[in-house]
Amino acid sequence: MNPSLHHPLITELPEHRDSIHTLKTADAHFRRLFDEYHDVDKQVVRIEEQIEPASDAHTESLKIRRLHLKDELLRIIRRHEGA
Repeated sequence: MNPSLHHPLITELPEHRDSIHTLKTADAHFRRLFDEYHDVDKQVVRIEEQIEPASDAHTESLKIRRLHLKDELLRIIRRHEGA
């Protein structure tokens, strides 16, 4: 897997590493979104590495979903850190 294509949340938001770990273990909603984010990211990487075929529209929709998930996860992290 090409690491330049992969976008793990810890790499994307390294300054929030501790909060991500805490929320993954303490918040079921965060954990579900976190897992979905990583599933979508894996799908995008597999498509970009031509392991799985997909239309451009499908690939774009996955990238948009990944971005929305990241935004939602970041909102939860910031709310947690502000508490």
